[in-house]
Amino acid sequence: MKVVYRGTVFMVPVLCLAMSARSAYAQQDYPTKPIRLLVGVAPAGATDILARAVGGKLSENLRQQVIIDNRPGANHIIAGELTAKAAPDGYTMQMVPEGFVINASMYTKLPFDPLRDFSAIAIVAQVPNVLVIHPSIPSRTVKDFIAFERARPGQLSYGSSGVGSPSHMSGELFKVLTGVEHTHVPYKGQGLAMIDLIGGHLQLAFPSIPASVAYIKSGRLIALGVTTAQRASALPDVPTIQEAGVPGYEVSGWYGIIGPAGMPKPLLARLNKEINTILQVPQTRDQLSREGAEPRTATPDEFATAMSTDLLKWAKVVAAAGLKPQ
Repeated sequence: MKVVYRGTVFMVPVLCLAMSARSAYAQQDYPTKPIRLLVGVAPAGATDILARAVGGKLSENLRQQVIIDNRPGANHIIAGELTAKAAPDGYTMQMVPEGFVINASMYTKLPFDPLRDFSAIAIVAQVPNVLVIHPSIPSRTVKDFIAFERARPGQLSYGSSGVGSPSHMSGELFKVLTGVEHTHVPYKGQGLAMIDLIGGHLQLAFPSIPASVAYIKSGRLIALGVTTAQRASALPDVPTIQEAGVPGYEVSGWYGIIGPAGMPKPLLARLNKEINTILQVPQTRDQLSREGAEPRTATPDEFATAMSTDLLKWAKVVAAAGLKPQ
């Protein structure tokens, strides 16, 4: 028995050492196969635009294909469930908006915990939303539009990229602060909402600037005000909703990349460094700025803190707006 026991004691550290070496080698050799970057909305929205911009550069730098996998539905929940269940090896990640943590307040049952079941990898950008209307609406200022809406309570509809998304919460905060009444119509992505707004099936929306700036510049949509406290560099002539006459109005959301819980810290650090490097390249910064996104970097820990802080912040907003979880 002593011989067996000593042999076991000897083999355990050898086995652990071998596994540790294999794990370290795997991380050093990463990536050895294509990486999947999930997007929880249909193509053409801000989440998709940012995923393709960053994913393309990441593919070049890592010398491995980064596949953009659109899985629209339930405000990023379908894609989130796939991410949460994936192996924490860096081959499955997801681009998410701030609305991802708002889901905790908007849904009574989620298939995952927005914080506990994910690894925060990197923040990519800060993206303002913008109040846009169909050209057939005669208003050309926020104040005139508020008067137009008040004269037609409940008659106007606005589209969003999903329940609890920043584009949804922008519309609800506008209602709370101005006393207007409009009907919310959720879509499986901002691009789909834009199609119906341009087609005249909706009258207004609060899309991200990346999802709407081309339509605004072509005159197919009219921009009345941006949701942030400062004007957006992509739309410098458009006032903020706050300066246009709605004191206290401010909605500004981050977009970032997450992975499954349990990703090794060296792997998180590697991916964070690669993504932050991409965001420092002038060409990438200019591209994102033209789309209406302000490039932003943070460590994994800083991103995790932002997710936790904003989950609590939006829970208070949801309660103030009287929204009932689904």
